[in-house]
Amino acid sequence: MDYVRTPEECFDGLPGYAFEPHYAEVQGLRVHYLDEGPADGQVVLLLHGEPSWSYLYRKMVPPLVAAGLRCVVPDLVGFGRSDKPASRTDYSYARHVEWMRSVLFDALGLSGITLLGHDWGGLIGLRLVAEHPKRFARVVVSNTGLPTGDGRMSEAFANWQRFSQEVPELPVGAIVAGGCSVRPSDDVIAAYEAPFPDESYKEGARIFPTLVPTRPDDPASGANRRAWQVLERFDRPVLVAFSDSDPITKGGDRVFLERVPGTKGQPHRLIDGAGHFLQEDKGEELAGIVAAFVAANPQEG
Repeated sequence: MDYVRTPEECFDGLPGYAFEPHYAEVQGLRVHYLDEGPADGQVVLLLHGEPSWSYLYRKMVPPLVAAGLRCVVPDLVGFGRSDKPASRTDYSYARHVEWMRSVLFDALGLSGITLLGHDWGGLIGLRLVAEHPKRFARVVVSNTGLPTGDGRMSEAFANWQRFSQEVPELPVGAIVAGGCSVRPSDDVIAAYEAPFPDESYKEGARIFPTLVPTRPDDPASGANRRAWQVLERFDRPVLVAFSDSDPITKGGDRVFLERVPGTKGQPHRLIDGAGHFLQEDKGEELAGIVAAFVAANPQEG
């Protein structure tokens, strides 16, 4: 598989991102992740989505570490410091799940995980929860879903999917900025662009919106239906923390509350004043919610 690798100098001096890089080799690809906090701390896995990267969680890592937690924050293949397969046909939903499974379980051997899945981080992370439930102690779902293609997607998502395929150059930084309630500073917007020096680095970001199952016969629909069968029996603690100003996932919180038994009795939150990328708008607040959730739900066994 041919791939491109973003030059390291592209990541020099990014505001608020003074973390040590770590790497794992997966199927001939180098996958980057952050690993911050005590090695024996309870693991909080922070999974980003489209078209962001681990930079999205820079405001959350320090307060979570201060709470005694170990934060593992991968860059999905095609994003951040991770290698980027050069052809759009190299990407599939199933491959993304397998790439992350290999990094998190084979390379890092993680267990007792608290997942925070946002956007595609939820689509991938929830599949991992369903396929390896014993690895996960808790789950936080945030502005995400697990679509099967059996229901109609929102008009906002249809517009986004169409835009992502038709725009001549994918404006990654502007997309993130447009998904925030408060526009980030220019240097932060530039940091979201840093992994993508030119369009040849964006094949994964380009194809991602089309990989969301939007019809019943999508290649990923069957696996997601099977995942829901597991999640509908999943009774470990599940917290729903959506934001109040995200047109893409608005109302998606109700699906988890109605279908996942682990949500019962948890202090779910609709975070005020936050857009789709609530980690930018309310990162410290979300970190506090996650830390409190972990503390209030001690790991069984």
